[in-house]
Amino acid sequence: MTAWVPDWDDFPESLLEFWSERHLCTLTTLRIDGRPHVTPVGVALDVEWQCAWVITSRSSLKAVHASADPRVAACQVAGRRWSTIEGTVEVRSDPASIRRAEERYAVRYRTPRPNPSRVALRIQVDRFLRSSGLTSQ
Repeated sequence: MTAWVPDWDDFPESLLEFWSERHLCTLTTLRIDGRPHVTPVGVALDVEWQCAWVITSRSSLKAVHASADPRVAACQVAGRRWSTIEGTVEVRSDPASIRRAEERYAVRYRTPRPNPSRVALRIQVDRFLRSSGLTSQ
């Protein structure tokens, strides 16, 4: 395992490719009592805006937990390759953030279905953890 603090202007190609491939991820938020809440999600890395996005409904537990405690981790695994994003999250309900999150999600996964109660979880990435197979430039 290696850790990498984002230098968004010099992103390792193998790591960027891995976060661009279509993989289901998990998002870990923290419950009020501190226990982890892990849920499957799509995570869209946004190098231009230097963050990662998750779309969800404002009433979802992940949005509720993120509002109370911003510490999160998002992880994806594909065979022996894996990577985890650690950071803090902000729940965004403004139209520009939701539109950006939907656009980034559509690039990686598919166009999301309409959801009038959608919010965007904007993850400020503190660091990436990654398997040794994702360390080469």
